[in-house]
Amino acid sequence: MKIVLAEKVSPATLAIFQQEPDWQVVTADQIKNGLEAELADADALVVRSAVQADAKLLESAPKLRVIGRAGVGVDNIDTDAATRRGIVVMNTPGANAIAVAELTLGLMISMARSIPRANATMHEAKWEKKTLQGRELRGKTLGIVGLGRIGLEVARRARAFGMELIGYDPFIAPVIARENDVTLVPIDEIFRRSDYLTLHVGLTAQTEGMINATSLAIMKKGVRIINCARGELIVEEALAEALKSGQVAGAALDVFHKEPLKDSPFFNLDNVILSPHIAGSTDEAQEAIGIQLARQVRDYLKLGVVQNAVNVPSLSHEEYTEIAPYIEMAERLGYFLAHSTPGNLENIQINYTGRLAAGKTDLVRNAALAGIFAGTEGNGEPQAIANRINAASIAEERGIRVQEDKKEFTTGGAGSVLKITLHSSAGDASASATVLHGTSPRLLTYDGIDIEAPLTGTLVAIRNHDVPGVIGRIGTILGDNAVNIANFALGRSTRSQRVPQGQALAVVQIDVPSAASANAAVEALRKVEAIASVRLIELGKL
Repeated sequence: MKIVLAEKVSPATLAIFQQEPDWQVVTADQIKNGLEAELADADALVVRSAVQADAKLLESAPKLRVIGRAGVGVDNIDTDAATRRGIVVMNTPGANAIAVAELTLGLMISMARSIPRANATMHEAKWEKKTLQGRELRGKTLGIVGLGRIGLEVARRARAFGMELIGYDPFIAPVIARENDVTLVPIDEIFRRSDYLTLHVGLTAQTEGMINATSLAIMKKGVRIINCARGELIVEEALAEALKSGQVAGAALDVFHKEPLKDSPFFNLDNVILSPHIAGSTDEAQEAIGIQLARQVRDYLKLGVVQNAVNVPSLSHEEYTEIAPYIEMAERLGYFLAHSTPGNLENIQINYTGRLAAGKTDLVRNAALAGIFAGTEGNGEPQAIANRINAASIAEERGIRVQEDKKEFTTGGAGSVLKITLHSSAGDASASATVLHGTSPRLLTYDGIDIEAPLTGTLVAIRNHDVPGVIGRIGTILGDNAVNIANFALGRSTRSQRVPQGQALAVVQIDVPSAASANAAVEALRKVEAIASVRLIELGKL
């Protein structure tokens, strides 16, 4: 077995590989004739962030079975190319959770007691004791957005300070929140009640810019905000204005839109603590990351155990080609359905019918789960964004049960159908879909109502009372906002539990000239008395 460590790793990481008899380990300083030459007979490649494991590099590695990334992000690895070659790509989520949680608490204390200013004035030979009156964390309300590994570690530490803990994460099981003394509340309540607000979610279309002028305006005056997750979660200009006005008393930021930070609206603000993306940068965290990765790679090569993989499991080219359209369809269906899910998820039921049920469905299941997670405001796990291989493990970790049922034989209708049912604390939602003509994903039912519609592009899902004139109003409003209708599907309810008799569902595929026009149209539709709900669902980015 040959292991190529393309970048420098810790001695403890190297030792794990060297303990295996008959394993050849090539370190970064031993690579003399180029990485491509070393990979010609390599079984495993270990990288950090500098090496670009792209499709061209992988062409030089015909025997490669696993790529290990010592860290979380895998932007430097072509996971699609790896998947096609049957190469497992692993990362190390959660290894730095304690480091990030500790910095979060440190920043909170620093804001509460003005430690940076106290230090700076003392170095200037100033005794500013009277102006450095601080506040205790005890008794304050901490709002935690995202209750993955890091969010829960923060909760456990904040509890020791006597803080009241409230949290928002649509994919954490209520029992896990209760075990950590966290009260689950809607995101708006997090904003309204928090004395301190800390962000621990990954970057998705729903979480990007979640701290903006609107959300800041509803926050408690004097709130303090900590961000050790992703810079893009905050609209920096809006936060800067809130800090200047006093709406936000303080902020502590470790991540930014553009790094390294060379120009920022925060530079001249005294009530902001800035650090250069160091939340996970501790000796212990880096050591833990290396050791965790070495063990994962070793266990896969020796035992076939896949841990923290970020791509699809190994398939033959023929198998992957056949199932790929259903993988795409499953992710789109999950994303579509997640937009109508009330409450916190407790159970996900996935049913496969027809030819699809006879094949390997792990990829389809995980794609559906990844779509569900992406379709909700934040997956609560910045260290392990849900994808087509880790989505099932994330669901298990969060206490969300995933049940699957397969029925290979069917009579009439589409040959292969996928149905997803989401059971939550506030109700259920279900939808089914298939693939037509080999490449076209199509919605077949929505909450038990037959309503065939494309699962592509931008969709507007509408619930309305089954009364005359609604379809005309929809068309008029879309037209008034320069939004063209590409497809209009309508279904009527006679027996659906989620949609009472006398109501109808419409799924409208639209051409969007601009985000502003689409949003304006949606707001106008919501004002129509006969329309119960409207959701804009963007599938084009999936």
